[in-house]
Amino acid sequence: MSAVVIPILVAVLVVLVLAGASVRLVQQYERGVVLRFGRLLPDIRQPGLRLMIPFADRMSKLSIQIVVLDVPSQSAITRDNVTLGVDAVVYFRVDDPVRAVINVQNYLQATSQVAQTSLRSVIGRADLDTLLSDRDRINGELKSVIDAPTEEWGICIDRVEIKDISLPEGMRRSMSRQAEAERDRRARVINADGELQASAKLSQAAAAMGDTPGALQLRLLQTVSDVASEKNSTLVMPFPVELLRFFEHMSGGPTAATAQPAPVTPPTDTDAAPTNGAVVPRPGTGIPDEGDR
Repeated sequence: MSAVVIPILVAVLVVLVLAGASVRLVQQYERGVVLRFGRLLPDIRQPGLRLMIPFADRMSKLSIQIVVLDVPSQSAITRDNVTLGVDAVVYFRVDDPVRAVINVQNYLQATSQVAQTSLRSVIGRADLDTLLSDRDRINGELKSVIDAPTEEWGICIDRVEIKDISLPEGMRRSMSRQAEAERDRRARVINADGELQASAKLSQAAAAMGDTPGALQLRLLQTVSDVASEKNSTLVMPFPVELLRFFEHMSGGPTAATAQPAPVTPPTDTDAAPTNGAVVPRPGTGIPDEGDR
């Protein structure tokens, strides 16, 4: 009895092994490339359970999801001879699974090496200002450079982005000083422009007040009102000459402030001599003169 059971168990085990080897599961995000006796089959295995000939077919499953490839930092020299470190990230996916299996041995490693060399090449053709200001153009150029060789491998580059640019410490200090000087220049230009506009407005205001003398008095009273609103203990009120001229014009004659004082004639010796024989002291001494005694 045991001699019959053992062959049956062996046969069942062989059938199970052959069934397991002939059935392969392909996920929804995968595609299968089958080689039969080393020759490529034209049909690509779609997601689901797929039957294969045991020990004759060999399937390679490739993911068609977008792969995020981190490009390590690359030391490069720009066109204006500035040494810097640049790292980037590449987003790509497998567009043709057959070419990704047949044309390249390891498409992940190959894409990584192409991205590194292309990054150094693109950085060497651009200057520092372009790298810092026009990042989109650099990303587009880098994408086109990487996409050229990977297209033959069935790889589609979705996008490439530069993550960080590491500048030397001396270059950072120089750029900081340049930015500070630029900000100072803009501040001075804005200040000068404001002074120019203010002088033009003041000139127009002075012309208007010159045509209307009463406007100057109103402006004076407004200034006094503004100063008095601060609750100061001492109020210094300017008294312009134009106000006196206004009063003179309204009154029709010179005012006390504008009237010229009468000239004073200094006394002479004959005018200062006494007429009644009094003793007059010598000028500057206080001692009577001998001739006057």
